[in-house]
Amino acid sequence: MKKSITNLNYLLCIVSIMLCAEFLFAFNVSNQSPLRTKVNINSNWLYAEYNTNSITELAAFHAWKSIDLPHTWNNEDVTDLIPGYRRSASWYKRELAINSMVEDQKYILYFEGSNITTKVFVNGKEAGTHVGGYIGFEIDITNFIKTGTNEVLVRVDNSFNPEIIPSQQSDFFIYGGITRDVWLVTKPKFHIASIQITTPKVSQKNASLAINIILENLETTSNVQLKAEVFNPLGKKVATKVVSINSQETLITFNNIKNPELWDTKSPNLYTVSVELIKNKQITDKLSDRIGFRWFEFKDHGPFYLNGKRLLLRGTHRHEEHAGVGAAMSNQQHRADMESIKEMGANFVRLAHYPQDPEIYKACDELGLLVWDEIPWCRGGVGNDVWKTNTKNQLKEMIAQNYNRPSIIIWSLGNEMYWLPDFERGDDIEKMNAFLTELNTLTHQLDPSRKTAIRKYYEGAHIVDVFSPSIWSGWYSGSYKSYQKAIDTYKKEYKHFLHAEYGGSSHVGRHTENPITGEGQIQSEGWEEAIVQTKVANIAQIGDWSENYIVDLFDWHLRISETNPTFVGNVQWAFKDFGTPLRPENDIPYMNQKGLVDRAGKPKDAYYVFKSYWAEKPFTYIESHTWTERQGPENIPRTLSVYSNCSKVSLYHNGTLLGEKQKDISKFPASGLTWDVTFKEGENTLMAIGVTNTGEKVSDTLIVNYRFEKHDTAAALKLSSKKLNNGNYLVKATAVDDKGLRCLDYEKKVYFQCLEGGETVKNQGTPTGSEEIAMSNGEASIEVKPNQKGGKITMMVLNQSFKGTYLNFISN
Repeated sequence: MKKSITNLNYLLCIVSIMLCAEFLFAFNVSNQSPLRTKVNINSNWLYAEYNTNSITELAAFHAWKSIDLPHTWNNEDVTDLIPGYRRSASWYKRELAINSMVEDQKYILYFEGSNITTKVFVNGKEAGTHVGGYIGFEIDITNFIKTGTNEVLVRVDNSFNPEIIPSQQSDFFIYGGITRDVWLVTKPKFHIASIQITTPKVSQKNASLAINIILENLETTSNVQLKAEVFNPLGKKVATKVVSINSQETLITFNNIKNPELWDTKSPNLYTVSVELIKNKQITDKLSDRIGFRWFEFKDHGPFYLNGKRLLLRGTHRHEEHAGVGAAMSNQQHRADMESIKEMGANFVRLAHYPQDPEIYKACDELGLLVWDEIPWCRGGVGNDVWKTNTKNQLKEMIAQNYNRPSIIIWSLGNEMYWLPDFERGDDIEKMNAFLTELNTLTHQLDPSRKTAIRKYYEGAHIVDVFSPSIWSGWYSGSYKSYQKAIDTYKKEYKHFLHAEYGGSSHVGRHTENPITGEGQIQSEGWEEAIVQTKVANIAQIGDWSENYIVDLFDWHLRISETNPTFVGNVQWAFKDFGTPLRPENDIPYMNQKGLVDRAGKPKDAYYVFKSYWAEKPFTYIESHTWTERQGPENIPRTLSVYSNCSKVSLYHNGTLLGEKQKDISKFPASGLTWDVTFKEGENTLMAIGVTNTGEKVSDTLIVNYRFEKHDTAAALKLSSKKLNNGNYLVKATAVDDKGLRCLDYEKKVYFQCLEGGETVKNQGTPTGSEEIAMSNGEASIEVKPNQKGGKITMMVLNQSFKGTYLNFISN
């Protein structure tokens, strides 16, 4: 126990760099220079895609490229059409100008994340290393720098290494590079290393607060004091205390904070805790962080409670990547993901399958999103002693870095850990459970206030506090109509059961009047996911990947979870499409297409299903804005769904009211908001008007082109172009029959190529950013960037059936 606490104290030194910047530039009473500084140094780096361990050899390399951080060398090669992606080492270089060295000042490089192993050199000498790609770390460069110009070299390596989690078997890419922000931090030699904040007792009327403060480089306790202050969400001071110290570790407690403004998912109230280090009556250091007062409970075989009230966990998952940049996302992109998740109405997010950028935790604290934080023990089984040490270190770092975050309620110890072992006997249950028990014990030693969890390792379910079995009703096994039976089964079996991961893939723009449900083709009662899929009949294999089917699947799941008073909740997989090396044959190659939004963050139909159950801001959405070309016999009505969170909705067809309906979440589909529409040939205008309980009105309009004539077999591909607002062009391929009718059932892959005059915006993993893509209802598109205005652009599209169609147009 003592050794674990010592390790945590060492790790908490890192945390001081990350703490809230509201008091970052603190001045002493003499109004001297800042006690601490934190300067972003993302700009003006040089990059060398050159794998050498020797800085002497590196000195002879001259093909450096100018870049800014965050950066990954895998931003496009993971989603190009060439198997594999670069798993190797690269170098980064930057000059640091130090105008003058301040005596008794420490100089730190803080990396928010660098994947997977990092080695830092300053002025030709090794300054430090770090193992693990998803946790922030600091490199003390004080003894390596000088006044004037200093050279910083950073070697980052994402080579295959089974001794470092995550496993190569994982269903996501392991991006190489300095994928997050880097900072130059200065602080006094004698400083506050960390403040670790807990809220031992919280109620509506009263709360207690404990601040564990660790000092670094303490030489004497004489005339040294610590001053702690607590500020409410409006910045008003509500508590203060000054204590003398007698060791490098001090505990300051506040036992009577009256009527605390609680942190919850609708009102995420954040308090600020500020700590000053005072020596000889001078403020010599200052550190602060934000915290929230809340308490939570998983009822045995029952629901979840936050601050004494039942809260249905409405969750999703997030992978850290985006089209065009991979894992090297900007803070604005991180924030946009979380705001979109919150706008959908979610109150819970599982960070899959690794700790994520500090901006994500900041956003969750501010937006009111509860968090399942997870170390990247994802598949690969248990490893050797080096593997175990690395894994435990990543766990310690995750807890130390994110300890004060009120949004986090679960530390996850792994996902599908027993799958596909990387080491001999790595899936041995006895060995697995022994190490899992070690991790669980360590976690509770480091943080007794939160719960531990794992997903889909049944033999270890009894070890952790919260368990998620595998339930993929309607995708990897069975029918989605088996979902109720699945959750009823597991609620009884597991004391604290939270369902993480459900859903399925959808290809944007693919629709059908009769989605494949598997009835009569699959065993309807199953819900498990098999490791090997070749002997399993499921919708993932025989389905059409239409947006219609996934809308129905999610609608069914949500109807059940929203009407079950003893259910903890569920966590949809996954919020955004993401890259994976394990899915080269998908409709967009190397993309897991289970997202509610595409890889660029654009919502699919399924996003609006979740909004209809969860969102607060009124809306209506006619299914579907990517289904505007339809066909069918004359005078045969089509059932049309409207997804809305309004209490009642009216639907108009070509100006004629088809009726007003009340929303009823016990009904399926679309909570009863369905109408039979008899389309006219040609253009049909649909308008849905929703009315809230307070009388507020919202509307949605959709134009559908409908034809009575059924197309014949595809006979050709036709190309067309349209200029976009960004100056690029969208080139569209359409499968047509001999009469020129669009073949709405054509789903074969097509291959785009720009032959002259421009370049495709490729390797994005999006519906308009892949040179290889399966058609959706006989159509596929790609964005093209012209080389110059007025230039000729020649495009080609082909597949096995059609050997080449060409389009020439002039950019303007």
